[in-house]
Amino acid sequence: MLLAVEAKNLKKTFKTKQGNVEAVRDVSFKVNKGEIFGILGPNGAGKSTTILMLTTLLRITSGTAKINDLDVVKNDSEVRNKIGIALQDTGIDNLLTARELFYTTARLWGLSKSKSKDRTKEMLNLVGLTEAADRRVKTYSGGMKRRLDLGLSLVHKPEVLFLDEPTTGLDPGSRRVLWDEIKKLRDEGVTIILTTQYLEEADELANRISIIDEGLVVAEGTPDELKSSIGGDVITLTFRSDDDAIKAQTIIENSDIEDKQIRVTVENGAEKIPNLLNLLVSKDINVQSVSANKPSLDDVFLKVTGYRLEGEKTLIEESK
Repeated sequence: MLLAVEAKNLKKTFKTKQGNVEAVRDVSFKVNKGEIFGILGPNGAGKSTTILMLTTLLRITSGTAKINDLDVVKNDSEVRNKIGIALQDTGIDNLLTARELFYTTARLWGLSKSKSKDRTKEMLNLVGLTEAADRRVKTYSGGMKRRLDLGLSLVHKPEVLFLDEPTTGLDPGSRRVLWDEIKKLRDEGVTIILTTQYLEEADELANRISIIDEGLVVAEGTPDELKSSIGGDVITLTFRSDDDAIKAQTIIENSDIEDKQIRVTVENGAEKIPNLLNLLVSKDINVQSVSANKPSLDDVFLKVTGYRLEGEKTLIEESK
């Protein structure tokens, strides 16, 4: 498998008045060409700093990084021609229109006037902004601005695209639209490295995931591999009342309670369900619903870091 990105023992130390701060302590991973690689972690984990080093925007303290076999330090100019970047803080000129921004960007990349017009039309269509092409960006919604920023990073047809938390702050509908755009790009052969603090986003988009916590890679693999590392199945039992749930937890060993639900991890979950139901019925506890599922990325994150991801709580709240 050909590599698009290779990071080896990346480290970034910032000097402050209070002393040195290690934003990235030791990060290594490889990204195959044509895949979406997710970097998952909480705010302050070192995700954005890693992206800035890989894209030549921040000097590497130690370690090495290559984009399509080009060293990001020694061949920085060549690397910049191969990549596209959409950061959290877009810095888009709100007084211009999307058409003006696409045309200007194309000209800056060296396209002729006629080719710039053609590319502008193509990009407006790609990110679904044709109808709003001549409106000033300041009138755009958050989702439209994110799609515009994504499009601007693609004007020069980069081979590798870096997306730093592309859906932060978007409503669920806009988030889904952007997810679809990202998948289309992957299907067209663009390699995508995306940072996120949303478990659902990583699960939905990424072929492989690297979980970063406190500047270190703590787990890596496909979503299914990471989930399988937990072992067993998660049985979820839902009850009509809090009292029933509390009673059930005293009966079912190693179970966790949340609201009116009990969760317990066991081997061969589907086979264990009848015995659990019979046990609860014998104690006059009625179960409203029951399901057995493989562990989620939330379970994985909890195991490798010792805490749940705050960004996921935000995503759940926004979806309600």
